[in-house]
Amino acid sequence: MAAGTDRQQKGIRLSLLTRWTALVGTLLTLGILIALALTRLLPLRPGLVLALCLLCVLPLAVITIRAQLAPILSLFRALTGTVTSYQDGDFSFSLYWPQNDELSDLVAAHNALGAVLRQQRLELVQRELLLDTMVQNTPVAMLLVSEGGPVVYANVAARQLLNQGRKLEGHRLDAVLAMAAPALSEALARGGDGLFSTGAGAGDDAEEEVFHLARRSFNLNGRKHELLLLRQLTLELRRQEVQTWKKVIRVISHELNNSLAPLTSLAHSGAELVRRGQTERLPQILATIEERTRHLESFILGYARFAKLPTPRPEWQDWGAFIGHLAAQAEFELAAAPPAEPAAFDAAQLEQALLNLLKNAHESGSPAGAVRLAVRRLQDGLRIEVQDRGPGMSETVLTNALVPFYSTKRSGTGLGLALAREIAEAHGGRITLANRDGGGLTVALILPLSVSCN
Repeated sequence: MAAGTDRQQKGIRLSLLTRWTALVGTLLTLGILIALALTRLLPLRPGLVLALCLLCVLPLAVITIRAQLAPILSLFRALTGTVTSYQDGDFSFSLYWPQNDELSDLVAAHNALGAVLRQQRLELVQRELLLDTMVQNTPVAMLLVSEGGPVVYANVAARQLLNQGRKLEGHRLDAVLAMAAPALSEALARGGDGLFSTGAGAGDDAEEEVFHLARRSFNLNGRKHELLLLRQLTLELRRQEVQTWKKVIRVISHELNNSLAPLTSLAHSGAELVRRGQTERLPQILATIEERTRHLESFILGYARFAKLPTPRPEWQDWGAFIGHLAAQAEFELAAAPPAEPAAFDAAQLEQALLNLLKNAHESGSPAGAVRLAVRRLQDGLRIEVQDRGPGMSETVLTNALVPFYSTKRSGTGLGLALAREIAEAHGGRITLANRDGGGLTVALILPLSVSCN
């Protein structure tokens, strides 16, 4: 609308072609008139008349053309200057052209482009300011380090954590780490992501702080950079620890009450029968007391086993002997022949994990004949599956099934799957759970092949 209004204010549109055609026509007409005047006034030959005509018209033509080209050339120089300013990131310039022709369209388009670039630059600056404000004020310490060691960027949290608030940019990473806690240097030296702990103060009473270190590498401007993220987890872990302890206490209290209350009642009943001389029911009472005591012992041992899982001691194991020993303790169908090659793992721990999974499969309501064990060799590892045809798991249960002490069973401890997960991860592997088509659950232990053996 602004461009259209400007054109209306400039008057009728006159194109460059029309203007230059009129100029040439005017010059030719002027030349013809001069030639006719010279022919009448002077009795000269036609060739001489033409030469005199050119001598008169040519300077006038040169002066006129230069006068017409001067503002156009000035506009081209201005266009070159503004384009150079655009390249330098300065979009504040605009141009003016008084004529209503094709050059006015070019100037209008150029000014519109400058306005768009100014708006985009303003929005970009605002976004960069917002992003920088967010990064600077995030509680996560962020360090961007270029290849070779210099720190390229550090936010406020990183400066407070590593250098008491002073700027870190330009300093080498090893010099920065020299002023940080030794635990951070050790965590960086190990490589990869991980947790590390450090004291918040001096002395033996220093409060322990827990941090999570995440590191990512990428190329920036043709050079390799590494982004280090340090997140303090102390408060979150403490809250989680409190919740875990509360849950453990509730589970243990519930189990102890379920066992001790009947034991107290049975002991009182036995004492009454002895006092009355009615000892015929004593064997039954003692057998019940023994059964409840064994159950309580098994419950406590389960917690102790989970809390004191030793470091695995992998040794080469033959699959035939291992599965045969497992089959003597739990009922299952072998889905396929196991691998012929031996594998390296801690036999006692893996057996315990599989016994827990097989026990869960039988307790899921699956037919005994539908509980299957499958061992498959992968390209870079092993996959051991326990399959059943029970009801499977809901999304909520799948999400929480591997959390210690989480159980949907009335008398469950919530340690079977958690212990299997601990054993798999101690071997450098992982555990997965997935519902099966047609009903049931598949629990898979995925273990690496590259395990060091004794």
